[in-house]
Amino acid sequence: MKEMNADIVIIGGSTGGCAAALAAAKMGKRVIMTEETVWIGGQLTSQAVPPDEHPWIESFGCTRSYRQFRDGVRQYYRDHFPLTAEARATRHWNPGSANVSRISHEPRAALAVIEQMLAPYIHSGRLTVLTRTQPESARTDGDEVRSVTVRHLDTGDRMELTAPYYLDATECGDVLPLAGVEYVTGSESKQDTGEPHALDGPADPMDMQAFTYCFAMDYLEGEDHTIDKPRDYDFWNSYKADFWPDKQLSFAGVRPATLEPVTYGLFPGGGKFPLWTYRRVIDKNHFVPGTFPGDISIVNWPANDYWLGPIIDVSPEERQQHLEAAKQLSLSLLYWLQTEAPRPDGKQGYPGLRLRGDVTNSEDGLALYPYIRESRRIKAEFTVLEQHVSAACREDGRAAEFTDSVGIGCYRIDLHPSTALRHYIDISSLPFQIPLGSLLPIRVNNLLPACKNLGVTHITNGCYRLHPVEWNIGEAAGYLAAFSLDRKVQPRQVRSDSTLLEDYQRLLTAEGIELAWPVIRAV
Repeated sequence: MKEMNADIVIIGGSTGGCAAALAAAKMGKRVIMTEETVWIGGQLTSQAVPPDEHPWIESFGCTRSYRQFRDGVRQYYRDHFPLTAEARATRHWNPGSANVSRISHEPRAALAVIEQMLAPYIHSGRLTVLTRTQPESARTDGDEVRSVTVRHLDTGDRMELTAPYYLDATECGDVLPLAGVEYVTGSESKQDTGEPHALDGPADPMDMQAFTYCFAMDYLEGEDHTIDKPRDYDFWNSYKADFWPDKQLSFAGVRPATLEPVTYGLFPGGGKFPLWTYRRVIDKNHFVPGTFPGDISIVNWPANDYWLGPIIDVSPEERQQHLEAAKQLSLSLLYWLQTEAPRPDGKQGYPGLRLRGDVTNSEDGLALYPYIRESRRIKAEFTVLEQHVSAACREDGRAAEFTDSVGIGCYRIDLHPSTALRHYIDISSLPFQIPLGSLLPIRVNNLLPACKNLGVTHITNGCYRLHPVEWNIGEAAGYLAAFSLDRKVQPRQVRSDSTLLEDYQRLLTAEGIELAWPVIRAV
């Protein structure tokens, strides 16, 4: 078996993993980063999820490098696409004019920009990226991880990766069980956390948020792009969860904060919220006529949220079963839209909807990887609770202040329906900090979380899981590993020693990571 050595090994090329690799490489460290798919970037690329961000993102509230990524996306289109004069002149231009994001863009544009940001370190040999590579096992010695063995998914070749520090930047926290790192999954009990929205009864480790296979489509009026009837279409076309107002394959939904039933529309007009513009990534009107035959929209709707079973800590067979069922759900939704969806003109179906697998770089037309909302989470030195960030729990109108802050984030506590068939939890939160204690496992010394697998709960994961927060988590972890190597200390010493902590936070600030919010409203 081959061996590779580095200063820092990052398992998982997620949004957080890429930010961690960028930070560590900037600090002069030799880095190896693996990625299960052919695309690094996670939510931004292989999962095809346009950025979900807070209202102040254009001015403050993210790291410098995340802002460079956002600026890079706009510049990518300006440099390579024939934009209209108005689009080209608009500073905070939104390629998709989406409802959900101020910078909704194609996943392949995100990939191009991330690769450009990492290019100096890849070209110099400081950063090695291994795609189509999955962690298989880990070797440990007491409280230290000694190596992680990975397997190439196409060739089957195995490689042992060694380094002083390991970052788990996988979407599901896959290194944690391999390395024996203490972790939790699913929903905590109110008895354990005291959180107002935790479970009244015992904890349920298998109760996790729905995941989603996103896909891209455009619409060509008068053409017929109807796909073959999906294998499981009859099941999904009749399926209705007890808590849902109508069949899942419908335009029915609820307002997450109130659970009030709503009916969506597909296209703008008609007085209903248009799902088409919700996560549209290309608005053809921003480009010279003829550049795009139509808009391109990402389908990440309640109708293709999969909640019939988890894919974490189940057998490989059960995991594959749920992944395949989720793909069938998304394909069934597309087929329903093409053939049966009610139209304002009284007809049924939009056969002009065209599945755009080229946008997601996949043979089946779906995203390369499911959108994972909830991961395994380390048992951390400090766990962020609902009481720390919920607007209802904070009488002073400020989230809890952490002296060990390594960054900030802002998003509502937003939980989608779960595998225990529990409904949305969507409650107001306050702009929050990311405490260093949430990045430190209670026992293992040289493994750090760099994705959604930090010390949060089922509830607070709902606001710590979005793009700019995950980027900040990964970036802070990358700098922490590099800083610990330079100072020859353990990460937990950085938190416990005030001088080290101040020096580390000074590094973060110098690198453009904001550690605190101004006084600002809840979301």
